[in-house]
Amino acid sequence: MNSKTLFSRWRANFLTGLAVVFPGALSLIIVIWIFRNIASITDTLLIFLPRSWTHKDGGQGELYWYASWLAFIMAVALITLAGRMTRIYFGQKLIEGADRLMLRVPMLNKIYGTIKQVNEAFSSGKRTAFKQVVLVEYPRLGLWSLGFVTNEQPEISAAGAPDKLVSVFIPTTPNPTSGFIVLVPEKSCVKLDLPVADGIKFIISLGSLSPEQHQAELGRLKT
Repeated sequence: MNSKTLFSRWRANFLTGLAVVFPGALSLIIVIWIFRNIASITDTLLIFLPRSWTHKDGGQGELYWYASWLAFIMAVALITLAGRMTRIYFGQKLIEGADRLMLRVPMLNKIYGTIKQVNEAFSSGKRTAFKQVVLVEYPRLGLWSLGFVTNEQPEISAAGAPDKLVSVFIPTTPNPTSGFIVLVPEKSCVKLDLPVADGIKFIISLGSLSPEQHQAELGRLKT
């Protein structure tokens, strides 16, 4: 058996192993990264405890691992409590008051308002959620991009545009929270029989999870 054959087998085994290991390893890396970043925020919930209880070397060293987990559990409990409060009248009024307060603080209201709108856009049950998954020819004719109709623009259409325009959000991949807003004639949008959640999955997966409905529409466009 020559060296070229050995190398070919090694390469085939390595690539196969990489395909098997990569999804799990990447998932663990992402989870650890998220936990570390969240922990840096949730650790502040332990401010009511003496540092000597939560940190090594009598409070001068690093945070104990179990203290970090305690802070994380407390954060989960507080988020759950906030969700529960939305189901009762008093909780709803309290959250509405906090929302109005955030929107009145200069500078903070811009950041908070933007984040809230993005959050609502990705929440399927909200009024401002994406309305329709479409294909539009972007960034040039002949190239199709997956987008989400967010709103109609009759005011802009009335200002001299030849056709009724709609706002289409074209997300970047694999991070669908950033992207581009394009104004497209409504008749130029190819509507897909595809749930918004599946459209987002398609973006996040770099196009590797292609739903059957999406493939059918692409086939129709090519004919």
